[in-house]
Amino acid sequence: MAAPAVLWRRLRGPGLLALLARLCDRNRDRRGRTPLFLLAPLIAPAAPPATTQRPPLGCVCPRGAHRFEWVGNLVPEFGISSSSVKILSSPAEFYQVMKDQVKTAKNRITMASLYLGTGVLEKELVDCIEEALHRTGQTDLQVSILLDYTRGSRGKKNSRTMLLPLLRRYPDRVRVSLFHTPNLRGLLRWLAPERFNETIGLQHMKIYLFDDNVILSGANLSDSYFTNRQDRYILLQGCSDMADFFNELVHAVGDVSLQLEPDDTIHIEEGMEHPYEGDKAKYCEAAKKRIMQVIETARHKQCELHSASFQSKETALSVEPPDTWVYPLIQMKPFGIQIDELVTETLLTEAERGDQLHLTTGYFNLTQSYMDLVLGTRANYNILLASPEVNGFFGAKGIAGAIPVAYVHIERQFYDEVCKQRQQQRVQLREYFRDHWTFHAKVRSVLPVLSLGQLNEAKLQYPEISIWG
Repeated sequence: MAAPAVLWRRLRGPGLLALLARLCDRNRDRRGRTPLFLLAPLIAPAAPPATTQRPPLGCVCPRGAHRFEWVGNLVPEFGISSSSVKILSSPAEFYQVMKDQVKTAKNRITMASLYLGTGVLEKELVDCIEEALHRTGQTDLQVSILLDYTRGSRGKKNSRTMLLPLLRRYPDRVRVSLFHTPNLRGLLRWLAPERFNETIGLQHMKIYLFDDNVILSGANLSDSYFTNRQDRYILLQGCSDMADFFNELVHAVGDVSLQLEPDDTIHIEEGMEHPYEGDKAKYCEAAKKRIMQVIETARHKQCELHSASFQSKETALSVEPPDTWVYPLIQMKPFGIQIDELVTETLLTEAERGDQLHLTTGYFNLTQSYMDLVLGTRANYNILLASPEVNGFFGAKGIAGAIPVAYVHIERQFYDEVCKQRQQQRVQLREYFRDHWTFHAKVRSVLPVLSLGQLNEAKLQYPEISIWG
């Protein structure tokens, strides 16, 4: 069981910058240069906030609707029963449930992750997929896997080599897509070494889908995420419309990605602009069009279903009304898709006095606009951070070992500003610590304040909204 979060205390200690300097000195290269530029995204002042369009005025909720209904004007709105939702609590449970789901899948297995590891547990998962394909013979089971190109190609033994046996044995039933950021191109692509090329841009969706069951998570397909790296995992069971949407979304991103062949070569889908050899603007525009088509099609379909359900008294009597609403938020900034950013800024902006906002992150690096919103609103914030010891880079060799210290520096700057404005009671920071574990969870949760007169209507009109990003 994880140790309880402890109140933030180390941020105000002296000597942090000196420690950072010593770490950088220790990692000077042979020519005496300090590779401090690698930490620039962490310690440099944040870029000016991007201007994002606010939700259209038509998003204002009608009387009696819940407070967050406007999000349905941006993305599809899926109404489900809370009995279909199961929170998985540990990496081991996540791994076991995923294997169980693979073994029982009959029609589709769709996975999106940053990468697939190369250890024993990952091999066992791939073997489960192969057994499922073999068991179903010539039936309709199709497997689609989306990974990031740069992370999935790192090293001689990598995600690609792990999946080649599946591709060779079932070329017509297995698809492996490798997303390549359009920002890594030209001279930069040839000069940037492995690991560092991953800082330019990545595919970071974590979706694990088995027939009509979906696991939404932040966990990658790697042994630490199956054993001692705490993350978040939500299993949505029997949600066919939602499963269809996520399946289409992964396939859409796969369509604009590189396709892995059984001989370990790659190709682009016919008619698609190449992500790093073709025209960047044309590629981004085509990718945005393909992905937004999936989002808008699902959104209109759900609107029509909700309207039909509302107008049909017979349906209303025979079907249990939903008590949980799911809004998939998408963020793909290279393509100009910033829905998650828009919704997050709106939620932070409209937070009222007494609202409880819970933010959880393994890497505390708020943009300046988010910091201004946290410090400028009247809501109460509880922020859970990874202590340096449970940061995934803690103890790493080279410059990577300085990353936890850089995050502490950012956190200290933020906490100093909290204290300067005397907001310690309203904005509280806590650390997650657990021996021999790392922490990767990222959650935003908003719980509106309720008066006594609102309690009877709380379930519908004043719901809690959580974003598991």
